[in-house]
Amino acid sequence: MPGWVEKFCARCGNGCCDWIVIAAASERNEASMSRIGKKPIQIPAGVDVKVAGPLVSVKGPLGKLDWSLSSGLGVSIANGQLVVSRSNEDRQVRAMHGLTRAELSNIVQGVTKGYERNLEITGVGYKVAVQGRSMSFSLGYINPVIYPIPVGIDVKVDKQTLINVKGPDKRLVGQVAADLRSLKPPDVYKQKGVRYAGEVLRKKAGKTGK
Repeated sequence: MPGWVEKFCARCGNGCCDWIVIAAASERNEASMSRIGKKPIQIPAGVDVKVAGPLVSVKGPLGKLDWSLSSGLGVSIANGQLVVSRSNEDRQVRAMHGLTRAELSNIVQGVTKGYERNLEITGVGYKVAVQGRSMSFSLGYINPVIYPIPVGIDVKVDKQTLINVKGPDKRLVGQVAADLRSLKPPDVYKQKGVRYAGEVLRKKAGKTGK
């Protein structure tokens, strides 16, 4: 019996809380089922999904991505849908159930539509240029900062200050965007540097002389 039920019963003192026990058990059973994990994933036209043991391979117009299943999880394909199932109710397996379904859904969307992040550079003389598979940043340092573009990522630069990062892998796109921002995080006083497009920054007031 949950602790909060015992406290309530002790408070009322007449043992009339059986309905609370039933409600608590019902909530516990519902919590054990992953609402996200049990939802099927629709496989769009032009996407090929193959399952070889614990390895799930998804191939689409924008590329191919793989995902390795955790122990206790399985994937089945039927009627143009991808369904993630689990073999037991262990806590770790239940936790990975919803995560695996979400990751596979992201992969399916990634190989069909892709993901993108936009960044912008602010500051006098601050700019960036794409040179082959590398990016050259002028960010106020003595030497330019060179950033190699990872495989599977496409980068476009507009007006030397607007950066568009694209790719089928949602994690990799987010990581590249974070890496670029970390080259010169926005200054808290003048807000110069690399920021996400639309990012709201808190500007600190500069110190005034006495």
